[in-house]
Amino acid sequence: MRDRYFDTNTPKVAAVVCFYMSAALVMVFVNKVVLNGSPDLPLLFLLLQLLIAVLLLHVSAVFISRVEIPKLELETAKKLTPVILVNIIGLVFNTLCLRDVEASFFQIARGLVLPLTIIVSSVHTRSKPSTRVVIAAVIVAVGFLVGVAPSTMVPANVAPSGLSLFYGVLSSLFIAFHAVLIKSSLPYCNNSTIQLAYWTNLGSAVFLFPFVLLHKEPSILEDLIHDSNWDGQVFLWGSIVTGLFGFLLCVAGLLSIKVTSPITHMFSSAARSVIQTLLGVWLFKDLMTVNRAGSILVIMIGTIFYTWVKSSETALPPPRKDVDLEAVGNRKPDEHSEDDEVTVVFEEGREKA
Repeated sequence: MRDRYFDTNTPKVAAVVCFYMSAALVMVFVNKVVLNGSPDLPLLFLLLQLLIAVLLLHVSAVFISRVEIPKLELETAKKLTPVILVNIIGLVFNTLCLRDVEASFFQIARGLVLPLTIIVSSVHTRSKPSTRVVIAAVIVAVGFLVGVAPSTMVPANVAPSGLSLFYGVLSSLFIAFHAVLIKSSLPYCNNSTIQLAYWTNLGSAVFLFPFVLLHKEPSILEDLIHDSNWDGQVFLWGSIVTGLFGFLLCVAGLLSIKVTSPITHMFSSAARSVIQTLLGVWLFKDLMTVNRAGSILVIMIGTIFYTWVKSSETALPPPRKDVDLEAVGNRKPDEHSEDDEVTVVFEEGREKA
């Protein structure tokens, strides 16, 4: 009922969808440009993005009263440690995957997000997905397999390595874990997505920093600074732009879920995948084969079918009297809604690769 109401406000929906798509596309392509120019600095690049996002949240809190910076308490940090760890591990594998594959192939490499999210959610809630949901997951999985299957049309120097596909699968798996953990973590942040975003960005930066040192990326950066062939401006401005758009993407994802229906959001994500593929072919001269095009099409069909199925399965009944509809979203950590898997919609915005 609420989704239908929001979807009737066409200008607002169109503005939010365009905002979300633009932020997501900028993130992926600027990330790719920076990683192409500085492939040995993936962790430092990611660390800078996280720190910029934290800084922007502080700046926003000064001017926007609804942006509340949480109190840093040890007890809360302990409770949020699982979601923070899953977040940063997923982001690291996401970054490594994007570094090692073509921009147009990135969606295929991470094509198992939906099936893995359904599996993890079902195991977590000890519930069995419907037959139609399973069919949607199988369609998406088939699309992934079509895209990663060896092809004589793809030169050896362009074909994704087994390690890059492994990064993509692990990225998808940890996104699935995060989709489940984010629901149980919100109560520890007063059910505030902004506070949770602050905790995850700051906590992820803290956990990532030692690995940046272990990987000796500060030393690598120092060597690159003295290398006349390295364009430090791309790395610097790329870090600033992706940090800014990573912050905007968080806001865009939340707005897209609140203002649009899941189906509208998923269609916008599908359209973004197509645009991303075309831009990858145009900007980076990525190779597009029949297999890859078919893979993206099958994954999109399976994802849209899944969203339609979940939308029909979770249609709200007519509201009863004396029922506070706003309280529906304030569930306890152990309570489960039938649309828990739709959390993957939010997770699609986590492309701080």
